[in-house]
Amino acid sequence: LLTCVIGMAACQVCVARAGEQQAGSQGAQAAPQDGPSLVIQNDSELPDTYPHAYYEMRFRAHGGVPVLHWRLEKGALPAGIKLEDDGLLHGQAERAGEFQFTVSVTDGGKPQQAVQKGFVLRVRSALTLNWKAPARVSGNRIAGSVEVSNTTPDDMDLTFIVLAVATNGRATAIGYQHFVLRRGTIAKELPFGETLPHGGYVVHVDAVGEVPPKNLIYREKMETPSVLQVTVGP
Repeated sequence: LLTCVIGMAACQVCVARAGEQQAGSQGAQAAPQDGPSLVIQNDSELPDTYPHAYYEMRFRAHGGVPVLHWRLEKGALPAGIKLEDDGLLHGQAERAGEFQFTVSVTDGGKPQQAVQKGFVLRVRSALTLNWKAPARVSGNRIAGSVEVSNTTPDDMDLTFIVLAVATNGRATAIGYQHFVLRRGTIAKELPFGETLPHGGYVVHVDAVGEVPPKNLIYREKMETPSVLQVTVGP
């Protein structure tokens, strides 16, 4: 009789342990599972772009649980470029400059994973215009020269115009060129000059570069900071 009682007790213990193991197994299956660690894969320095050129780049991450959501955390994107929820960075930058910002990505896990990373996007000056020999008066003539550069990957159809605008509003062309400014051209000198009547003039320099296949137009302007006085002549 004692042997039977002990045997029955042992069976009850086994059944209880089996029930605990089954419940534990079911609990483990019901618990949420974390995905692999979430990591942003893009390099900190993003590909460069140029003003008014279309830009498209996608942020990518490894790990985590779908679906991933991206957003700008701090800093500023170039005006004209935006970040979509799916990680697509796109648009047309409105001006040159260096832009530093931080983006974050969050996953759909429970608990949710979130990581951040800082980036730099440089919007390069596509067409640059600088004084080589600032406009000056020599007798009854105003003359000078500028330097133009094309740092884009495209050839430009360049129109270069220089006007001397008198104090009465009358404009006289003192320089004009129209040619193809090849990609990678740095500091090409463009001279200008003309004889003018007696009076005061502000010199305006205007350079327009067009890339017809891409429907892009770049423009740079300069002017003399003060009125230039021609004191000889009629």
